[in-house]
Amino acid sequence: MMKFSSLLVLFFVFPIAFAQLRVGFYSQSCPQAETIVRNLVRQRFGVDPTVTAALLRMHFHDCFVRGCDASLLIDGANSEKTAGPNGSVREFALIDQIKAQLEAACPSTVSCADIITLATRDSVALAGGPSYSIPTGRRDGLVSNDVDVALPGPTISVAGAVSLFTDKGMNVFDAVALIGAHTVGKGNCGLFNDRITNFQGTGRPDPAMDPALVSSLRNTCANSATAALDQSTPLRFDNQFFKQLRKKRGVFQVDQRLATDRQTRGVVARYASNNAYFKRQFVRAMRKMGAVDVLTGGAGQIRRNCRRFN
Repeated sequence: MMKFSSLLVLFFVFPIAFAQLRVGFYSQSCPQAETIVRNLVRQRFGVDPTVTAALLRMHFHDCFVRGCDASLLIDGANSEKTAGPNGSVREFALIDQIKAQLEAACPSTVSCADIITLATRDSVALAGGPSYSIPTGRRDGLVSNDVDVALPGPTISVAGAVSLFTDKGMNVFDAVALIGAHTVGKGNCGLFNDRITNFQGTGRPDPAMDPALVSSLRNTCANSATAALDQSTPLRFDNQFFKQLRKKRGVFQVDQRLATDRQTRGVVARYASNNAYFKRQFVRAMRKMGAVDVLTGGAGQIRRNCRRFN
């Protein structure tokens, strides 16, 4: 059951945030803003289609620490960027490139927080995911500390994972949909090596993993540091990830547990059976996540350089 405090967040914080964010926020101040973002993301996707996974990871990691305020982008010895869980976040150069073009077109107008949000949205569509409108009007944060980063690893329990989302005002459908972004993700082999070699000290692989997948991942990890989290369509944003979970082919432990846990197994089944439904729910969840603890109005600032405060 969702905690009372989470209900308060859901019914009071989100309406306030959505009221201050709006679709087309830059239609007058920088009408070409979304086109600039879309074109540069399309160019990058043409070179490296894994940009979708990279931007999704960046967006999630930013929003779940101090809200969607681009605090993850700040350079510095003790900034969020230096925290362990953010070591694999990439595509900062793409954000810099987008920001440079926006500053040339509309100085001090478009926030870095909105750039992350829009670039992520556009990359999802390019990978075959849903095309959708997203409210803008976020402003950039003034704080970025590594000690604030407390993101969980892939062995977290389902209850623990879901609570991360419900504590931000989302529900179990949102949580499972957002974890479904792993459909285009990759995982470091070290994060699941025990599942394919010596699960919980048994000397054997995790019995919850398809033996064929165990063999495949062993071969992959013998030659590469990472493996696709969706072994069916790793570069395509679709519901195959959930179909794989139902076949015991989840790579991360928490992903696989989604298919068997009482709280989430029904949601996994629904997403697995209906790709369009999964994509609709993903859009709803992204809009909710994109409004978490945002700065609007006169709060924060519009950075001129995403890597440093003005």
